[in-house]
Amino acid sequence: MTYQKPLELLLSGKTAWNKWRKAYADVQAFDPDLHEAQLSGVDLQGADLHRADLTEADLQGADLREANLQDVDLRHANLQSANLSDANLQKARLNGADLRHATLSRTNLKGADLSRADLRGADLSHADLRGADLRETDLEGALLDQTQFDVVNAST
Repeated sequence: MTYQKPLELLLSGKTAWNKWRKAYADVQAFDPDLHEAQLSGVDLQGADLHRADLTEADLQGADLREANLQDVDLRHANLQSANLSDANLQKARLNGADLRHATLSRTNLKGADLSRADLRGADLSHADLRGADLRETDLEGALLDQTQFDVVNAST
């Protein structure tokens, strides 16, 4: 497989992306740079985006169901109305992210940094937020049915 920029590869399809991530795991000396990527409405269901740099990316309305977003950097990203159901966001950096009306049901957010994130109207039902940082997080109108908390730093 010839070298392609990470964004071009991701936009070519999640199958090619996941194949590349698996095939070249040992030579990925740096995290995939998707800083400020325009991925609004893109189908990324089941995509392996662990450790990717998605700071300030536009993922509004994107389908990220069952995606591996462990250790991903989503600081100040736009995730409005994105579907992150059943995604793995363990230890993800989401500080300052816009998650208004996003679906995060059954999402693993253990140890995630959600400080100053906007989660107004988000669906966090059955999500796991144990150990998450929720300082200055706006949860107004968020659905928290059976959400697991054991949050030390919460002042919403």
